[in-house]
Amino acid sequence: MFKLSDMKKVMIILSLFIGTSAFAQQDILYTQYMYNKLALNPAYAGSQEIFAMDLLTRIQWVGIEGAPRSISFTAHTPLRNPHIGLGLSAYRDQLGPSIEYGAMGTFAYRVIFPTTKLCFGISAGFMHTDLDWASLTPKTSGDFELNSQVRNKVVPDADFGIYYYGTKFYVGVSSKHLIQSQTMVASSAPAEGEYNYTKLLRHFYGMAGGAFPLSEHLVFMPSILCKYVANSPFQTDLNVNFLIYDVLTLGASFRTEKALGLIVGVNITKNLTFSYSYDIWFNELQAYNKGSHEIRLGFGFDLFNKDRMLTPRYF
Repeated sequence: MFKLSDMKKVMIILSLFIGTSAFAQQDILYTQYMYNKLALNPAYAGSQEIFAMDLLTRIQWVGIEGAPRSISFTAHTPLRNPHIGLGLSAYRDQLGPSIEYGAMGTFAYRVIFPTTKLCFGISAGFMHTDLDWASLTPKTSGDFELNSQVRNKVVPDADFGIYYYGTKFYVGVSSKHLIQSQTMVASSAPAEGEYNYTKLLRHFYGMAGGAFPLSEHLVFMPSILCKYVANSPFQTDLNVNFLIYDVLTLGASFRTEKALGLIVGVNITKNLTFSYSYDIWFNELQAYNKGSHEIRLGFGFDLFNKDRMLTPRYF
């Protein structure tokens, strides 16, 4: 039997799950989006000019049972042909009884100017959705509604993006889930018409950022990320980071969902980076959670020009 507090938690998560599936934003929420741009824009593939990998895990709304838990992996590289970039991304996202997996392959074509590059990218792959009703313990066993099944678990997915950048700035636009595939939830013995459809809504992103050296050992790096999906409020993330001695990054991010993120990163070696962020929420969920944690591990090395001297890359 549920305790009253447990029931409140479950009702919050289920209401968020239903709202997310039918109306609101469905993509994983990232505070450290500036380090994980391939997950948002396929045109970013290869733009770091090295082979780069990122592993990022997010634990959201600590203290709420069934709150989102996400992990994502991205890898991308330019080829010997400087006009081509390739990438791969995969993720697992869980919210309450909903579990989602996805994997995408990415191709980017890059138009090269003397000091900048204009990139066009497309990703194609699949998404797998399932419901783990066994994770819930209802008061009444054998609840009819908890015998639901998911049909069309595996559906195709595709993204498109444009990304323009130089050594000290970037700007990009992208659209994810172009196909807007559907999954279907049905009861264990559905009568005609007893189906619920969940549509993967098309998402739109705009991003921009810059790097402004304030001194020999201090770089100011602001950025912005805008997100829009139908039937959901327009969302903006504003971020400021300071890179100190090319080793330590300190920053903060404000989200229009009334959340503040604090970010710290360390370049452990020239090839390995660790960063951590903590989100504080100031909306109606504040009383139920202890914030959100996000941990990132980044790795990169030059596949084709190991001995060259690289100009500093901030993005």
